[in-house]
Amino acid sequence: MKHLILSLCSIFVFSITTNAQILEPVKWETSVAKISDTEYDLISTATIDSGWHLYSQSVPDDGPIPTTFLYKANADYELSGTTSEDDGHVVDDPVFQMKIKFFENKAEFKQRIKVLNQELSIVEGEVEFMACDDEKCLPPDYVELKFNLKTDETSQIFEPVTWEASVEKISDTEYVLVSKAKIDQGWHLYSQNVPDDGPIPTTFDYTLENGVELIGNTNEEEGVTIDDKVFQMKVKYFEDSAEFRQHIKVSNQDIKSIKAEVGFMACDDEKCLAPSYLDLEYSLTGELISKSNIVLSERSRKLSEALKLNVSGWEKFEEEKVEEKSNFTIFLLGFLGGLIALLTPCVFPMIPLTVSFFTKSAGNNQKGIANSVMYGFFIFLIYFLLSLPFHLLDSLDPEILNNVSTNVTLNIIFFIIFIAFAFSFFGYYELTLPASWSNALDSKANKIGGLIGVFFMALTLAIVSFSCTGPILGTLLGSSLTSDGGATQLTLGMSGFGLALALPFTLFAMFPKWLNSLPKSGGWLNTVKVVLGFIELALALKFLSNADLVEHWGLLKREIFIGLWIIIGIGLALYLFGKIKFPHDGPLNKLGKGRITTGILTVAFVIYLIPGLTNTKYANLKLLSGFPPPLFYSLYDKTSECPLNLNCYKDLEAGIAAAKSENKPIMLDFTGWACVNCRKMEEQVWSKPKVYDLLNENYIIISLYVDDRKELPEEEKFEFLRPSGNVKKIRTIGDKWATLQTINFKNNSQPFYVLLDHDMSLLNHTTAYTPNVDEYYEWLVKGLENFK
Repeated sequence: MKHLILSLCSIFVFSITTNAQILEPVKWETSVAKISDTEYDLISTATIDSGWHLYSQSVPDDGPIPTTFLYKANADYELSGTTSEDDGHVVDDPVFQMKIKFFENKAEFKQRIKVLNQELSIVEGEVEFMACDDEKCLPPDYVELKFNLKTDETSQIFEPVTWEASVEKISDTEYVLVSKAKIDQGWHLYSQNVPDDGPIPTTFDYTLENGVELIGNTNEEEGVTIDDKVFQMKVKYFEDSAEFRQHIKVSNQDIKSIKAEVGFMACDDEKCLAPSYLDLEYSLTGELISKSNIVLSERSRKLSEALKLNVSGWEKFEEEKVEEKSNFTIFLLGFLGGLIALLTPCVFPMIPLTVSFFTKSAGNNQKGIANSVMYGFFIFLIYFLLSLPFHLLDSLDPEILNNVSTNVTLNIIFFIIFIAFAFSFFGYYELTLPASWSNALDSKANKIGGLIGVFFMALTLAIVSFSCTGPILGTLLGSSLTSDGGATQLTLGMSGFGLALALPFTLFAMFPKWLNSLPKSGGWLNTVKVVLGFIELALALKFLSNADLVEHWGLLKREIFIGLWIIIGIGLALYLFGKIKFPHDGPLNKLGKGRITTGILTVAFVIYLIPGLTNTKYANLKLLSGFPPPLFYSLYDKTSECPLNLNCYKDLEAGIAAAKSENKPIMLDFTGWACVNCRKMEEQVWSKPKVYDLLNENYIIISLYVDDRKELPEEEKFEFLRPSGNVKKIRTIGDKWATLQTINFKNNSQPFYVLLDHDMSLLNHTTAYTPNVDEYYEWLVKGLENFK
């Protein structure tokens, strides 16, 4: 009743003071942020005219009408929690004589939902709100809201950290600049202080005018410190929120505000975003500085507008959904790694020893088999559990809005680690865990009976065998954490590894006669280790190559990379044929069949690599697509720096001009220097005659490398104002093309292909990694037909 009276009074006052003027000081926009396959955030953003206020969802009784959200009931989804809102401002309102929270300039409200039916595309709702200025209040208004899940379904544009700047006055000359980060659920922000070679820290760069002095360093909250498994160091981060405080002294009273730039990186348990650099401004007078008042320079405004292609024709084509196809592959690779680990000197001799122990020490045969089965299960469980911490860490550092594998620091770290693994396998030293660990666990296994004792025996095996399994697991770690799958693929790979390692202990317990068929332990086990060492060397070069490609060092051009692989292959062949030895090798009386067979295969592989050193059509080693650098990253003079010597453009405007001049359709090729699937598409699909001819003769290709770390010329650097009000600084070529892709196509995966006419109208649906040649060819043909 009180709200009704207030509403009637508002209408009455409004009607006699506005002379029928219609005011709409609050405008609403909706968007959707995908959190997972089943969770979304429905985002309602209110833009509020200067001088007007929008009230919070929670106000005291007898206060103004609160902002209220009502979501239309639907069996296809359910609400998770309540609608959250920005911090806003709390004032002691003289009219209502109470503390009231309100928003000005802009307010954002988020409601998380859980989708129960994947076919759900639209969620409808309604917002009720009231707006007031210093003289009057408008009557309550109702606006219908519509959230399109499908439009934003493939969007991967994240802004999980938002910043607010405020000031605490200590005296007439001393202040504290307060920078508060609000961090979305599930995301982390790193500390200012992280060890060398760690993740990118949060940094503050204050613009100091004459008369402003920093007192001490910027302080930060306690945060959370973890023992990071990837960087092998302790790393501090923040979740939910973080506050940074900088004490300053101001001797010039004419200074009204302080400006600063904050640089930071945010990660969740699957990905890290590219480092962002945002401007902050601290008002020393208490006057509110709104993000909506940010004015870009004329140059930034023009360059920002140039990124917007105004692409049309979305309604004509259904967006293609690209299914993840690599999870099963990573599981198989993990399983293969486990099988290889079985053939090492640390594990193989344990199979007959352990199985015999269980079958003979048990009271009966059935119990022995049961213990062996549980032993195998616990081995699998241990390796599965080892992967789980990576779902809680945010240290999957990397290029970040696109692909972890393009991060230079991380790739160099893995290069060094793999070199260390290789020389460990060669027998120059052992990578072992502390002996006290295995001794303590072995003691517990002997003292504790039943399943717990069996578990400790399995854990003892995992630790004792680390010197052999560690490098293999390291390879698995490197390949999965430097791919889009991240921690999820690591879990699948580790599970496959554990399963392969556990199977023999179970199978030989069930069929003990098979034990007699096992070959005896001997020098052949050491041979397996050395072979793995050569493989580790080859894989190490891939990580160094990734860093080289992104930074354009020119250290590992394609022919140098292949040449080093040939040298490694020759070294492996010489070892297998007994021409060179390593520290742990014993006398070689004769070559076994395994050595001869593997040696022949190695020589065949080296012969296959040799054409890769030439400047001929045979240099395209299709079986290795994605591993060596691209064909155009070559020591030879190429007719173009484009895949397969196609006539492509790396500048958007030049490519569009050429398309108009030649009256050809455009194919935007969003790619990356360290993008494995991009290389596979170019060398296995584009190279096919019918696809190659179609691209070469009928399309203008514009290849935009989103991970290119080459600095833009100073006159081309600019600031881009994001929809959230934050400013993104465009400093590199990759920044520019990555931003262009996300704002126009709401996608930042690579490869990503778009067919356009000269008016920026779609000619076919967008597509991504399409290894099927016929399917990709038909996609190109359809685009060409629509152009004509």
